[in-house]
Order: sequence, then structure tokens, then C-alpha cells
Amino acid sequence: MSHFNFKNQQLFAENVAVSELCAAHGTPSYIYSRAAFEEHFMAYQNAMGPDDLACYAVKANSNIAILNILAKLGAGFDIVSGGELERVLQAGGDPEKVVFSGVAKKSSEMRLALEVGIHCFNVESAAELERLNSVAVAMDMAAPVSLRVNPDVDAQTHPYISTGLAENKFGIAIDSALEVYKRAEALPGIDIVGVDCHIGSQLIDTTPFIDAMERVLKLIEELADNNIFLEHIDLGGGIGVRYENEETPDIGAYIQQVKERIKPFNLNLVLEPGRSIAANAGILTMEVEYLKQNGDKHFAIVDAAMNDMIRPALYQAWMDIQNIEASNGSTASYDIVGPVCETGDFLGKDRKLTLQAGDKLALFSAGAYGFTMASNYNSRPRAAEIMVDGDKHYLIRERETIASLMQGESLLP
Repeated sequence: MSHFNFKNQQLFAENVAVSELCAAHGTPSYIYSRAAFEEHFMAYQNAMGPDDLACYAVKANSNIAILNILAKLGAGFDIVSGGELERVLQAGGDPEKVVFSGVAKKSSEMRLALEVGIHCFNVESAAELERLNSVAVAMDMAAPVSLRVNPDVDAQTHPYISTGLAENKFGIAIDSALEVYKRAEALPGIDIVGVDCHIGSQLIDTTPFIDAMERVLKLIEELADNNIFLEHIDLGGGIGVRYENEETPDIGAYIQQVKERIKPFNLNLVLEPGRSIAANAGILTMEVEYLKQNGDKHFAIVDAAMNDMIRPALYQAWMDIQNIEASNGSTASYDIVGPVCETGDFLGKDRKLTLQAGDKLALFSAGAYGFTMASNYNSRPRAAEIMVDGDKHYLIRERETIASLMQGESLLP
């Protein structure tokens, strides 16, 4: 169920009117639903076994209040930087449930991860394997490793969020994986524990996942023939969410299908969901500053911008935009555009809405890749983040100030 619903033409986040949140916290703001985060995560947790691991992809939304909510439910975490690891630790996450992905891990990040005892490193290149071995040997440790293999499967998504093709920067070519595993086995600072693949994001058909899994299972058989045995298979994340009218996969059914297929291999399952947990657990609020007409073109100029939500500009993503309450304004087909000095600064195009200056709007599905991709372009402070829990709401990140934007800068003498 959605935790953002209209009652008598007024939008509510759980049991709190969004208009009340706009009055209390201003716009633009990200508004999240605790119940939505919990429900979306438990869809994975409930379908997985006690030795499996659902690792929330921190990059989707990394606010420590959100990480803490998930940690309390027993979540693991998929990280791609030392900063994300520090956030997980600050939020009370269990380092033994952390998998460390990413193509450019620094030695300092490797050391931190080894010190706190993460579950495993998802190694993405032969060069990274050698560096990790050197770091681990210097610490008199063995690093738990899962090689991320690239199965060359087309996820049929936007090219910027496709990660499993040979032309993408991620992972080790599956045809080269056996040799890299053999090298890993010979290294004193490496402990082989698994195999990992991630083919892309926003998949609404599970067929590419299954295709990739079958290719990885063939590799696992080949590894066993060479006396290399694994503890887990990590199939990444990428399950799509409904932005408009997409038919999205049933998570429980997908996991059950995977579990049945890997059962003969005696492997634990690791998944790395992010968007499917966070996206529809949040909205972005904004206020209409001006209405403008250029010929036949109608613009609604709002106080949110591409620096607050870059997905429409970057991925040509469609995201729903609605009034938070009924308006007495003019009905037209509006382009919803922001203050940033770029032609590409839009949040939605050709949206039939009834608007007047001062109206508040909500952009839906904004819980993932909203704040985490936000910037200070045009010296715009980043928005506040608010968590709704039933009939209560909490400020979980203060709105940035102009002073905070200039922190660390200095004039020349």
C-alpha cells in the first residue's frame, strides 16, 4: 500500500497532512514515511532465509535515521565508499552484515572495512584484488572476498543505470573470472567467500535477473570443478518501482524462484535492494513561485530544482507531480521548472494541473536518489529531510544555511 494518500483532496503522509509539514518545515523538503521503509524492507527480509542477507543499498538514501530504522529490522548494508561505511556504523548497523561494492576502493577505505570486520568486499577488478591483498597482509588479516562478475546481460534500462554489459565499467568479465578466482586463491590475504553480479537498476521484468543468475551458476560449477567453493551468491539489486503505471515484480515470488534454483548449490543468498525500498517511501515538496506563459507554453516555476532532484534531467525520468490540496488557479499543461540557471532544470513536462502562485506541490517517488544526488549548484542550500511516523513527524536533517555552504572556504590574504 502507499503511505502517501489523498483524503478529501488533501495529501497525507501516513496520518499527517503534507500542508502541515510544509508550514512547519518550509519547501523544498523531502518527506519520508517510516512505515513505508519498514514495509518495503520486510518484503525482502520475510522472503529470505535466516542465513541470507538483505543488504540495503546505502547510495539510494543514506540519512542515518533511515539507516537506523533498517538496522533495527536486522538489515545488512551495501556500501560503495568509506563515508557510507561510517554512516552505517553511526546508525548502529552491524559491520558483519556489510558488503563493500564500488570500482575504486582506496587503501584507507579497505583498512577501515577490515578493522571493523565487514561481511565481504565485492572486488571489481584484478588490480583491486592485488591491492586488497597487500592491505590485508600488512594488517596480518585475510579479507573476505566476493568477485563481482559482469555477465554481459542487457537489463533493458536507461544506459546510465545499466551495469551488466561488457561496455560498462563494473565487474570482471565472466569469461575471465575463473583465472581471477585462481589468483585470489593463491593470495595469502584473500579469503574467497562468494560471487556477485549486478546488472542494472529499475528492472520491471525479472527475466534478465534469471538470465544473469544462470550464467553465474555455470561459473560456480566451473569453480567447483577447480576446487574453489563459495558460501554465497549475491544477485545485487535493481528491482524496479512504480513511478507511473509500471507493473513491478512481486519481490517474494522472485526471491522464492531464486532460492529454489540455487538450493542444489548449498549457497546463501545476498541481495542489495535500494530503490525498491526507498523510492516510494518519500516525496519532495515544493512551492509555485511564479506562473509564466511563453506563447502556447505554460511554465510553473517552483522553488525545487534539478539540484534537489536530478533524475528527470539526468535520466529523463518521469516522476508524478500533484497538488497537495485543491487549488483555485488556472488549469493548463505546465512544465514544472526550477530556479537553476540551466535549460535542463525541469522536474516534469506537460503536466495537466490547476495552479496559482503559492500552491504547494509534491513530487512522488522521491525517497531514492533524491537527497543523495543533491548538490549545491547555484549556491542553493540542500533541502530539509522529515520523517513521518504515524501522526508524528521529526526533522532528521536540518535545511542547510548559506553559512554552511561556505564552511571551509576562505579569502586570500
